[in-house]
Amino acid sequence: MASAEIVYFDRPGKHNTEELIQHVSESIGRTGIDTVVIASSTGETAIRAIESWSDRCKNIVVVTSHAGFTDEGMLEMDSETEQRIRKAGATVVRASHVLSGLERSFTRRFQGISRSEVVSETLRTLFGQGMKVCIEISIMAADSGAIVCGESEIIAVGGTGEGADTACVVRPSHASNFFKFEVREILAKPRSRGESGY
Repeated sequence: MASAEIVYFDRPGKHNTEELIQHVSESIGRTGIDTVVIASSTGETAIRAIESWSDRCKNIVVVTSHAGFTDEGMLEMDSETEQRIRKAGATVVRASHVLSGLERSFTRRFQGISRSEVVSETLRTLFGQGMKVCIEISIMAADSGAIVCGESEIIAVGGTGEGADTACVVRPSHASNFFKFEVREILAKPRSRGESGY
């Protein structure tokens, strides 16, 4: 039997970022896990995390939004920030969001909802946006080859909107083996989804 401290934030959002980064740093030391996958649209959260974890963590993978996520053809993370992250020794992954991707186009055009969007909405509703993000970015990192699947565990860090408010230890999988994915420990999460419902 193992025991560990779980941090529960009063409400979701970026104001939890610094405390979450510190808690993940302590969790890296406790678990010995040397791979952390973190969501960061603009790179701001990733840079703050890298500064804290780089001496304790062998592999930091930053998963950012795909091109055109907010505006067609545009990148949320500018090239200068991406270069800064890479120079710090982290890997940057930019890929279609595995829990929406192509299926979102069909939903917009024909209405209804796809199976992967049901999974996404279920995770978001039951566990919060940050947990959904942790699971999604872990799969995106695995499918890009930035992390290894199997029995190795990683720490995944996500958030609600901006910043970071959720972290968990997972056994990642590829999208094609989604049902092999395991959330093994919850390190931190908001206690509620907040006023927006997410």
